[in-house]
Amino acid sequence: MQIQVVTTDEAPAALLAEVHVLLTDSFGGRFSDDDWQHTVGGWHVIGSDAGAVVSHAAVVARSIGVGAHILSAGYVEGVATHPDRQRQGLGARVMTEAAVIIRRQFAFGVLSTSSHGFYLRLGWERWQGPTFVRTGGQLVRTEEEDDGIMVLRFRPSQGVDLTDPISCDRRSGDDW
Repeated sequence: MQIQVVTTDEAPAALLAEVHVLLTDSFGGRFSDDDWQHTVGGWHVIGSDAGAVVSHAAVVARSIGVGAHILSAGYVEGVATHPDRQRQGLGARVMTEAAVIIRRQFAFGVLSTSSHGFYLRLGWERWQGPTFVRTGGQLVRTEEEDDGIMVLRFRPSQGVDLTDPISCDRRSGDDW
């Protein structure tokens, strides 16, 4: 598998269309227009084999509140591997490259998942504190997200307390 890293602005339209098809197929048709909008606007780590896109992860910039502080986060979106190619290490390869982008550009990494084991193997940690969405200057509790948030801490964020409240800005579709 060949890995390429491109920003949304650099990526040819045909390549983004192929990524969109991969995500739609990989999520069994449960990948919405809002999900796609959350995936674009940052970096795409794209794994290709024989010219076909087989794996993808995106990193987009988000402001994440931790306790009383707002941190610049590389937020991971659109992680998928073609169903016929899963369990071959391809997702780990694109996520390893996504972590390089996060460490180079941001204070820490954040994602929302129900596949904790996959990310734990790659050095991500489960968030243990309560989750919130920032809207209109207020925090709105999102208890349903409490078990799904994971973070990648490194030098600028090594001391972040995993039990602090964490918040993101409201957005269309899934907030987290």
